[in-house]
Amino acid sequence: MKRKLCFVLLCGLLSLSAWSQKNEVYPRPRSLQYGEGTLALTAMPEISGDVEALGLAVDCLRSFLPDTVASGKAVRLIVGKQGDKAVRKYAKRIPPHAEGYYLKVEGEQIVIAGKDERGVLYGVRTLGQLLRDGRLPAVEITDWPEIAYRGVVEGFYGTPWSTEARASVIRFLGEYKMNTYVYGPKDDPYHRSPNWREPYPEEEAAELRRLVEVAEESGVDFVWAIHPGQDIRWTDEDRDNLLRKFEQMYDLGVRAFAVFFDDISGEGTNAERQAELLNYIDERFVQAKPDVAPLLMCPTDYAKAWAQNGSYIGKMGELLNPSINVMFTGDAVIASITRECVEWVDEKIRRPVYIWWNYPVTDYIRNRLLMGPVYGNDTTLTGEDMRGFVSNPMEHAEASKVAIYGVGGYAWNPAAYDALEAWRESMAVLMPEDADALLCFASHNADPGGEGWHQWRREESVDIAPVAGRYARAWEKGAEVSAEDEARLVAGFEAMVASADRLLVNEENPALVKELTPWLRQFKLQGETGREVMALARDARNADWEAFDARYRHVRALQKQSFILDQTLNQNEFQPGVVVGTRVLQPFINSVFTSVVKAANARWGTSLEIMAEYSPHRLTTTVEQLEGLPVQVKGGNVQLPPSLEVIRWASGAYVQVEFTEPLPVVEIQVNTGQRIVEAWQLEVRDADGTWRTLPVAWKDREMRVAVDAPVSAIRWTNTSLDTQDIFLRKFLVLMRQ
Repeated sequence: MKRKLCFVLLCGLLSLSAWSQKNEVYPRPRSLQYGEGTLALTAMPEISGDVEALGLAVDCLRSFLPDTVASGKAVRLIVGKQGDKAVRKYAKRIPPHAEGYYLKVEGEQIVIAGKDERGVLYGVRTLGQLLRDGRLPAVEITDWPEIAYRGVVEGFYGTPWSTEARASVIRFLGEYKMNTYVYGPKDDPYHRSPNWREPYPEEEAAELRRLVEVAEESGVDFVWAIHPGQDIRWTDEDRDNLLRKFEQMYDLGVRAFAVFFDDISGEGTNAERQAELLNYIDERFVQAKPDVAPLLMCPTDYAKAWAQNGSYIGKMGELLNPSINVMFTGDAVIASITRECVEWVDEKIRRPVYIWWNYPVTDYIRNRLLMGPVYGNDTTLTGEDMRGFVSNPMEHAEASKVAIYGVGGYAWNPAAYDALEAWRESMAVLMPEDADALLCFASHNADPGGEGWHQWRREESVDIAPVAGRYARAWEKGAEVSAEDEARLVAGFEAMVASADRLLVNEENPALVKELTPWLRQFKLQGETGREVMALARDARNADWEAFDARYRHVRALQKQSFILDQTLNQNEFQPGVVVGTRVLQPFINSVFTSVVKAANARWGTSLEIMAEYSPHRLTTTVEQLEGLPVQVKGGNVQLPPSLEVIRWASGAYVQVEFTEPLPVVEIQVNTGQRIVEAWQLEVRDADGTWRTLPVAWKDREMRVAVDAPVSAIRWTNTSLDTQDIFLRKFLVLMRQ
């Protein structure tokens, strides 16, 4: 079921208290009925039930119940799982679903009856959520999860989480009724090549044992995954190596296992060999040990875009033992989960799919944070369609909890899931005192950009986007701007600055503040720049040259500070730097700045630079739509940001990038969305000032030009007699590193 996503996100004005009081239980129960009155819990209740057998649930109870003993008649707490004598009277009330529970608070009595031990634990966790200031509401709840396996797969590329971060996430999963943590960080060498055959060193093994213990204490399955496919030899020796590694992990306390064959090439991709090995492990190891969970596997063709002919994935369904769970990411590597795709893959693999959802993972866009709501996945899917749903998070564990919280609600009961409610609530979970400030930040940091191969977008800055669009268009057309729109935009930028300041000194969640700090610093600068650009527009409208000139120089200084942050913070070899507000705010600031400075130059006859973002390099162009386009420096390379609109490129018009000094350019790549070989000429200016034309090679719609000497400038010209309507999807200058 598709649902239009609407937000009310005016930063700094959202009150979180109303909904947090209204909706105490998360994930939302299937059936919740409040009665009259409340029950005071001033002392430890009298527990009726097998306390020893329900150790984890009882430990959880004791973590939030008073530890004093009642002096008079105590509240009675009846607790147990189906079949226990203590809850026999309530057998018909217990839902007939794994991990389900029945909870009732009435008079001086509390009843928690679970389908199984985990069901009892979830009933206890619900009781803990209902307890406010020592009182419980009269209530009756019947609840169970829709999807069997719910939680996280740590399967990203990049810096793996620390042991402390993993432990924190595992506890978070347990607290909100998720039951699965899959350990599979791509950069753990003992998980994959080159050392998957080798035992973990003593220190690393001890950390894994600790995590297994934390998972047990939290009611979460710790699933250890191995990734042998890149260099596996289909021999008895390697089969035994894999089983020996599993035995070593079993000795560390692991009771759930996975084998990943994703992102590999060569012999390891053979479907028949994979299935043969997996079945052998299933029969000789998993089924031979009564306390080990069903085996989990990630196939090589793990997205529909790669498995269209169904040959590989069909063989998995045909050959794999029925108990083995099969992971899949959806229509593409990064995608929302649709019913059509789930039904397609279920038919191929002959079992309900186990979804590996690649959100909020950022290993393909490491200069961004994804902290928007969890939405877009089909809410009509059930446990008959999906056996599991786990989120692949960011390398920023604490920031990932925003999405993990939403995933927990969705996987528990997709039909009742409210994306916006869960998103807002997660802010108060992570930072109760500064929830509104965190919401302001998160609302502008949600979109992965849709650049490159993934083409997947998320809503961002939703409340302010239409206002920003109207205001920017008015300036572009020289029309009168709305005073109301202007006031809302100024208030929004003020709220960004205030939110960043509050979050930077927040002491509630130091781990989250540490992760966010580079982006918070950039966010504050963006708010300050936006605020000053709005004032610059006012000065231009009032024809106040003195104020305009001073403010223009201030804006340029703020832009330079932003550039410096991007070049110094979060530096990595893939997508270095720090960007925020990329879908709405930064384009808006750039557009208004460009329009305002153009108008000022026309009014006062000045020649102020109109490039919208600071760069040490300079762009000049005779293509009107490209005026003000920033020249970006990323990882030592130089690029122009892609344009989202069709560009009318007149005959003879050019774009020129002039470097501060001759640079060792290796290759220039330009993608126009079409292949018109004869229309374009690319020239470079050598270190001695000589211009020369370089031969162009085309690959599909992309033009590539090799460069054999340092150059001080690049010029790209439409040499045809006709205007070309093109996209500028890429303009990248690769440097010798």
